[in-house]
Amino acid sequence: MPDSPTISDTGTAGNEKFSSEPQGASGHHLEKGQSANQHVDLNANLEAKIKNPLEGIPRDQLMQRVEAFCEEKGLTQHVELFRKGALVAQNPDEYDRIEGAEALNEAEKKVLRDEVEHKWRLPAKLFLTIATCSIGAAVQGWDQTGTNGANIFFPDIYGIGGTSTRDKLILGLVNAGPYLGSAFCGCWLSDPINNLWGRRGVIFFSAHFCLWPVIGSAFCHTWWEQLICRLFMGVGMGVKASTVPIYAAENSPASIRGALVMSWQMWTAFGIMLGTAFNLAVWSTGDINWRLMLGAPFIPAVPLLVLIYFCPESPRWYMKKNRYGKAWDAMIRLRNHPIQVARDIFYIHSQLELEEQLLRNSWYFQRMGELFTIPRVRRATLAAFTVMIAQQMCGINIIAFYSTTIFKEAGQDDFQALLASFGFGLVNWLFAFPAFWTIDTFGRRSLLLFTFPQMTWTLLAAGLCTLLDQGTARTALVALFVYLFAAFYSPGEGPVPFTYSAEVFPLSHREVGMGFSVATCLFWAAVLGMTFPFLLESLGTVGAFGLYAGFNAVAMIMIFFWVPETKQKTLEELDYVFAVPTRKFAGYQVRHVLPWWFKRWVLWRRDAKLQPLYTVDEGQVQKPRQGSGTNTMSETEGEVKTGGTVGGV
Repeated sequence: MPDSPTISDTGTAGNEKFSSEPQGASGHHLEKGQSANQHVDLNANLEAKIKNPLEGIPRDQLMQRVEAFCEEKGLTQHVELFRKGALVAQNPDEYDRIEGAEALNEAEKKVLRDEVEHKWRLPAKLFLTIATCSIGAAVQGWDQTGTNGANIFFPDIYGIGGTSTRDKLILGLVNAGPYLGSAFCGCWLSDPINNLWGRRGVIFFSAHFCLWPVIGSAFCHTWWEQLICRLFMGVGMGVKASTVPIYAAENSPASIRGALVMSWQMWTAFGIMLGTAFNLAVWSTGDINWRLMLGAPFIPAVPLLVLIYFCPESPRWYMKKNRYGKAWDAMIRLRNHPIQVARDIFYIHSQLELEEQLLRNSWYFQRMGELFTIPRVRRATLAAFTVMIAQQMCGINIIAFYSTTIFKEAGQDDFQALLASFGFGLVNWLFAFPAFWTIDTFGRRSLLLFTFPQMTWTLLAAGLCTLLDQGTARTALVALFVYLFAAFYSPGEGPVPFTYSAEVFPLSHREVGMGFSVATCLFWAAVLGMTFPFLLESLGTVGAFGLYAGFNAVAMIMIFFWVPETKQKTLEELDYVFAVPTRKFAGYQVRHVLPWWFKRWVLWRRDAKLQPLYTVDEGQVQKPRQGSGTNTMSETEGEVKTGGTVGGV
């Protein structure tokens, strides 16, 4: 048998002893085309160097493990495929050098090349899953805008259209109803319901709550009836927002995972635009126009309810339930070839073995507590909390909830205000598209730090323009700055929070961490919805906009000190990012980043150099396959390739 680099019976590292215990875990090893590097022990919070679970196992022993796995899980009919898949999983870069009985044929080699070179050649069921997740996001957006246009009609009918503090707070409570239902119930149901019914079951469950209460809201005759309907609607919104991004990520190859998770916000913005367009379309229908505006968001919930039935369940969920036959059936619908299925299932199984060791005593409320007690997880929780609360501090939802009211305050009539709100929805959606190209190149943190100052001055300018005399110029300028605000929000604080929160938590805490993150976002959306009518009455448009402009500045400072960059880093590398103490990270921003920024962008000194915070050992972190869509750290802000150790800070 030839020596290395072929994959022979000696294995990839035959000098290492085989252990029956799992050797380690790495996030998304297979689809990223990388071997495991180093990982953080979640229980002890130590920087343990954990390898690929299959690395170092001699080939004969690996084959014995495959046979035992297939026998135990009832997959003996696929044992030959699992033999090949295990060898590909052991060294994904060298699949074309496997020799012997397990050597891959040309069709198998071609499909492994195509998943790198032609990443959008995907099965129809995966495209259906992507489309269904997008509809789920559109439901979320339209649900938010039903009251936007109706706000100028139903308060008088419900007897809460006065200027008293009571009326303003009740109006805010009705508008905030879905967010209260989400923050206090829906988001926290995500973990247990996922455990019971799976991803598809949760989405099916949530679709009912986005259908029947919405229809009911169109027939309410009192504000408290409307509030009850909207609270129930919020339960569905919270469960869905906490599950759909996870479901999409678990079913998708890594090469499109980032864009897919980011698309949650883009299609939410699309739903907001649809809502504003519908509000405009039914404006002239008379006394029932506001009822149509409130009830119409049920429309996209119907295809969501139907299409999720035809989507495959997450194979990983089946594997957690020890239903490997079902996992095979689901995965075969999401991949182009059985060799990919065998590779992915065997590797994920190896990950789950380690996860069971790490979390064998973990249960739901324990994991909730660990969000704040395990240092590595706590830092991720702080960062996710920051980006999520910043989405409300920036003021986007004062526009999404009350843009029609705001434009009326600027001097427009009902139709003009609805038309201007449609323009806001359109801008909000269209300017989400640039994030596809910038979120993984410009970076999450960089997008936020660039767009928050722009949102500050545009929001302040929009408020100041309301001080002008009534007329076309005032109306045009208010609309212009509101649209500019949306244009800066959409590629920055719009897509980043859900993408960032879905990736920063370790696999063991991803569901409960995402639930906490979404609950944070929607709780503060509820606070905003309840308080803004009061603020608008007390401070006026210019005062309310000025207040949120100040919140933008505060949010930017929080992001600067608490939110590390995550672009182009594998999930393993993120363990090192969040292993750095917050105090050390914040100190680096003050001592190094600020002086460098001043020299580079104020003094225009092109020779200004930024000392790196993170250093990467190229001998420890393997490079991804060309075209895999995952890059190693580069010599950009705060990171450098050296011969030192990872995280040597």
